Amino acid sequence: MSSPSYEKSSLSRRAFGGAVGAGAAAAVGLPAAAEARERPFRAAPRRGGRRPNILFILGDDLGWADLSSYGSPHIKTPNLDRLARQGVRFTDAYSGSATCSPTRFSLYTGRFPGRTKGGLAEPIADKSVGLEPTHPTLASLLRDAGYATALIGKWHCGYLPDYSPTKSGWDEFFGNFGGALEYYSKLGLGGEYDLYEGDAEYKDLRYYTRILTERASDYVRRDHGDRPWLLNLNFTTPHWPWIADGDEEQSAEIVRRVRAGEKGALWHQDGGSVEKYTEMVEDLDRSIGEVLRALKKSGQERDTLVFFASDNGGERFSYNWPLSGNKGSLREGGIRVPTIVRWPARLDGGQVSDEPVYTPDWTATLLEIAGARPDPAHPLDGTSLAPYLLRGERIAERELFWRVRGERALRRGDWKYYRGKDGTDHLYDLADDRREQADRAASEPRLLAELRRAWERTDDELLPYPKP
Repeated sequence: MSSPSYEKSSLSRRAFGGAVGAGAAAAVGLPAAAEARERPFRAAPRRGGRRPNILFILGDDLGWADLSSYGSPHIKTPNLDRLARQGVRFTDAYSGSATCSPTRFSLYTGRFPGRTKGGLAEPIADKSVGLEPTHPTLASLLRDAGYATALIGKWHCGYLPDYSPTKSGWDEFFGNFGGALEYYSKLGLGGEYDLYEGDAEYKDLRYYTRILTERASDYVRRDHGDRPWLLNLNFTTPHWPWIADGDEEQSAEIVRRVRAGEKGALWHQDGGSVEKYTEMVEDLDRSIGEVLRALKKSGQERDTLVFFASDNGGERFSYNWPLSGNKGSLREGGIRVPTIVRWPARLDGGQVSDEPVYTPDWTATLLEIAGARPDPAHPLDGTSLAPYLLRGERIAERELFWRVRGERALRRGDWKYYRGKDGTDHLYDLADDRREQADRAASEPRLLAELRRAWERTDDELLPYPKP
């Protein structure tokens, strides 16, 4: 049970993150005693185990507080809440960027999106760029270390014929190439059909989340022999269009508009609601629960590391309180994401960590845990969290860096440097001001200048954006 001193510290130093448990308890109907069992993270270094299977699950445009375990007052996510109770919940975890494809580049390469041409697209919207097949990836490095690899769901790192998961280290691929698709027809932004098995079209007009859940459940139940496996399970839920399972009339109307040549029909600017979004998130939770039950029945649960997060911050109907901003912005609401890790063989459950971490860190972490070595010609930008998670070693102070066109951000400790599209520099102490409303730039000019220089040093190493 957390001590009173820790609870006081959480409220003062981490503002909302340490206090969210009480709101989450009410949201999911947990007794206060059960929620009190969430305690500050401590490693269990004496434990051993074999290399784990890795089930890496991404939601799409899910907001930081869209789970009841993160404080949502109206969305019920019992399966993900249970996953959090069985593992470690991270309060200060971030995506690698503020939109879909750059974050996926940062996960698959372990590097800043701006190190590769494809990562400069925010997000990829045409067939001119993608993840180069020659670039080492999480999947290719794990495959070389003996892992079976599969990606099920959204790829969004380039299109055929030049780019594909099967060209970048995944043994198997089943899913969509683009950034969005209509959930029943599988029509993409340009009206193209976008459901593939490998590099061949696959016809299935059922609701997309059902199909992905079925495929992923089959994969985790499969006999892989003595090989550990990596499954990247990338749901499109709850990304627009705002269509839940059973909304076939709404689907047909959007399909009609897409086929009539209406650009942007999938963006669904004239549809959706908080209620529909809630329905989609709760369906995502049920689907993940189904995959986790299949994993448990397979007998592999103890030796499987399950990771869950969103690819970036929430969209129109997300519940992001108390954060400011949303998808596309480097404000906290655009990049801070719910993140849960469970590995029964090595990590105790019921724990919470407020360490600042982000997507490239998980690439480095998984490679170390799996016994795979990064390619020295493509050095990682993330820091492996394995020493922290498995041996309780402190994470050295470092800088988390983000860049999107027109915005910049850098976090060092609790301090965040941010510049928006208006060109004004801001400085926030996230320990006391997670909402980014108390600008400390004027009172801390030397620190502001120091963090600005740190951001600019990293930016100098990256590819420039192409001219609009």
